Amino acid sequence: MLYKKLLTGATILALSACGGIKLNQMTLIPNAQMDAMGIQSFEEMKTTLPISTDYKTNRYVSCVANAITDQVSVDEFSGQWEVVVFESDQVNAFALPGGKIGVYTGILNVATSQGQLAAIIGHEVAHVLEEHSNQRMSLGLVAGAAMALGEGSLSNASEENKGLIMAGLGLGINYGVTLPFSRSHESESDVRGHVLMAKAGFDPYDAVRLWENMANNSQGQPPEFMSSHPSHKTRIDGLTQHVNLVEHYYKAVRIKPSCEGFLK
Repeated sequence: MLYKKLLTGATILALSACGGIKLNQMTLIPNAQMDAMGIQSFEEMKTTLPISTDYKTNRYVSCVANAITDQVSVDEFSGQWEVVVFESDQVNAFALPGGKIGVYTGILNVATSQGQLAAIIGHEVAHVLEEHSNQRMSLGLVAGAAMALGEGSLSNASEENKGLIMAGLGLGINYGVTLPFSRSHESESDVRGHVLMAKAGFDPYDAVRLWENMANNSQGQPPEFMSSHPSHKTRIDGLTQHVNLVEHYYKAVRIKPSCEGFLK
């Protein structure tokens, strides 16, 4: 009976992430605090990771990033964006609250055109604009409270059964809420980033080409329900369908960015 109650509680928490309670829009942390944490984390990274000193690469990345951030309204972020290129083989990039953008040089081996890099940076900036960091940290607080509540209600259970039930509750929260929650954030950022890059004058179909490159360079992914990110195929299919919805933004830009000129 106790197990059924805990399972029901985890199920309700999972369902709330899909609608109803709008768990995926919950922000419990003040924006000013999120910005401060983002800025502090970025400053620490700059002291611990090697920063690229290649002039051409820095100009190229900044050109693409600036074109993307120029599309952000002052209502969403009124500060100054900072872009840093880190010398690393990691195929990655990120953006943090507080207007911080980091790009690892390794991503340039996969994002082989300015439009593909714009898709990456647009996606990361979209995470910040959609307040995904705040939402994920807020969910972590809620999930932690749910686990603590579940553990407190097991005071009379045997240690063996307690461990089994808590493990099941943890898996229920992870697969039922946290991972789908992360995948929904990724999909939201794909869409929002797609709009940003198209408005900036980058070919929106380059986002599809980027994820085709990612798939070709991938070492394999876990099943989508066990992953925090959508599968490459899911992203490619979604972005392909979305091209028609954002192409008019791209066509409306009379002077397209020419960032690749900085690499010559």
